[in-house]
Amino acid sequence: MGMDKNWWQKEVVYQIYPKSFCDSNCDGIGDIQGIIKNLDYLQDLGVTMLWICPIFQSPMDDNGYDVSDYQAIAPQFGTIADADELIEQAKQRGIKIVLDLVINHSSDEHTWFQQALSDPDNPCRGYYIFKPAQNGQPPTNWRSIFGGSVWEPVPGREEYYYHTFGKKQPDLNWENPVLRQKLYDMVNWWLDKGIAGFRVDAITFIKKDLTWANRTPDGADELANCSTASRNQPGIGTFLHELKENTFDKHKCVTIAEAPGVAYEELGDFIGEHGYFSMIFDFRYADLDIASGSEWFKRLPWTVRELRDKIMVSQMALQKHGWGANFIENHDQPRAATKYLRDAQGNSDAVKTLGAMYFFLRGVPFIYQGQELGMTNFERQDISEFNDLSSIDQYNRSILEGFSPEQAMHFVNLRSRDNARTPFPWNGEQYGGFSIVKPWLSMTQEYPELNAAAQQNDPDSVLNFYKNLIAFRQKGPYQDCLIYGDIEPLESSSDVIAYRRSIGETILDCWFNLGGTTVEERLPQPDAVQVWHTQKGVDIQNGTLRLAPWQSVILKSNTKNGGN
Repeated sequence: MGMDKNWWQKEVVYQIYPKSFCDSNCDGIGDIQGIIKNLDYLQDLGVTMLWICPIFQSPMDDNGYDVSDYQAIAPQFGTIADADELIEQAKQRGIKIVLDLVINHSSDEHTWFQQALSDPDNPCRGYYIFKPAQNGQPPTNWRSIFGGSVWEPVPGREEYYYHTFGKKQPDLNWENPVLRQKLYDMVNWWLDKGIAGFRVDAITFIKKDLTWANRTPDGADELANCSTASRNQPGIGTFLHELKENTFDKHKCVTIAEAPGVAYEELGDFIGEHGYFSMIFDFRYADLDIASGSEWFKRLPWTVRELRDKIMVSQMALQKHGWGANFIENHDQPRAATKYLRDAQGNSDAVKTLGAMYFFLRGVPFIYQGQELGMTNFERQDISEFNDLSSIDQYNRSILEGFSPEQAMHFVNLRSRDNARTPFPWNGEQYGGFSIVKPWLSMTQEYPELNAAAQQNDPDSVLNFYKNLIAFRQKGPYQDCLIYGDIEPLESSSDVIAYRRSIGETILDCWFNLGGTTVEERLPQPDAVQVWHTQKGVDIQNGTLRLAPWQSVILKSNTKNGGN
C-alpha cells in the first residue's frame, strides 16, 4: 500500500506520568527536573520521543487533566523555565517532546470559569455550557464518565453547568468562536517553544447533541451514558478541521488523537491524507475484557484468538486510512502483563513476547513508563487506598449494581488507573529510588526485586529486551519493513498471533506464542529463515515451525504467497 513517509512514523514514544516518574525535590511527587535527571536512561533505552502527561497549572483533582492555566506549570512539577530546559536537554539527546493537550474541558478553578460564575454577564460565561434547571432537576439524564450527572448545580442560581468528566472539570463550549481562538493561540504558543506536537485528550467529546434530549437510562442510577449524546457527534469535523488549520498545519507537528467513538469507516477523516491528526489510538482491543470502557463491573471472558482478531481488524482498518499509535499500556489502563497474561504475568518470556507482538505492528509503538520493566498490577485491600476518581466511582457503581464490596474491590484492582500510576521503581531502596520521602501514591509490592537498577546489568532482563527490541526496529537490517511495511494477518493456532510485514522484496512473517504449551505452525514459505527470536533456538523442520511456550520468532520469506 503506497503512502507518503512522514518524519513521525519513525518514532518510538515513551509516555511519562510526571507525578510518578522521579521526585527531584523530596516532596513525594515527581517533577520536571526528575525527568531531566533521567534523560540518559531514556536515551539508553532508545526511545526518540517523550509524551509528557499534563504538567500545566492545576488543582490536581484529576491529576492534571483539570487545567487552571494552560500557559503556566503546576508548582509541584516546576516552572516554565524547567519546561524549556526539558525541551532543550531532550533535544540534545535526539529526543522530542510531546505534551498532553486537554481542551475538551478546563478546571473549575480556571480564571475563565471563575469569571463566568461571578458574573452572568461576563463574556467568559459563553466559554462554558450553562443550562436552566428543569422543574428543579438537571437539564438532562446524562451520566458523566466519572459517574453521577453531567450537570452540576450553580450555587445561588436555578441553573447547572455541564461536565463530561469530573464535576471540577467543566466542559469548554466549542460552539463559541472566541473561546476556540483563545485555545488556538495557546496551542501555537507551546508549539513556538519547540515541542514536537501533542497527544490530544478526549477530543471526540468537544461536540454535543444540541437538542439536549434525555436518553434511555442504562443503569441502576436511572441515568444514561453521556457518550451517546456527547461523543463524536455530527458536526465535530468543522471544529477539528479549524483546529488543525489554525495550529498543527502551521508547525508541521505530530498529533496523536485520543478519539474514542470513531468508527473504522470514519478513520479517513481523522488520519487520512487530509485528516485532522497524524495518528490515532484504537481502544477496542484494550477494552476486550470489559463490556463497556466506563463500566468495569461488566466483565467479559476472552481468548488469545479474540485478542488477535481485534488487533488485526484494527490494523487493517488503520492501514487502509492512515497511521496508528500502538500501545498495550497507558496512564488509563492497568498493567499489560496482568491484563493480557493473567497467571503468566511474572513469566519474563511471556512479558517479552507480549511486548514484541504489539511492537512490530504497523504504526508508531508507544511504551508506558515501567512497561519496559514488566511491571504488574497492585493488590489494594480498601477503597481508601485509591487516588483515582474513576476507581472510586467504579467501586460505588459496582455496589449500586448489586455486587458485594469484595467483588467491587476485585473489579477495581483489575482495572484501576492507579495500577499504572504507582511510582517508578528506580532501585530496591525504600520508596524505590523514586523519592526519599513517602510518595503521593503507594508503590507496588514487588519493587524491591522488580526495578530498573536490578535489570540494567542483566542481559536477560525485560529492560534489556526492550532495548534490543527498539534497536532492531530502528537500526536493524529490516527497519524499513518494520517501520513502513504493510501488514496482513497469517493463519495460526488459537494461542498464537501471527502477521506478515512486507515492503518491496522484503517479507517478514512474525509469530508470537501467547500460550503456555508448545505449538506447531505450518509456514506459508517452507524455506523461510529466522532473523529474530526470543528464547534459545528456532525449531523449523519440513516447513513446520515449532514454537516453545511464550516464544517469538520473525522469519524472512522469499515470496508473498501465504497471507490471508
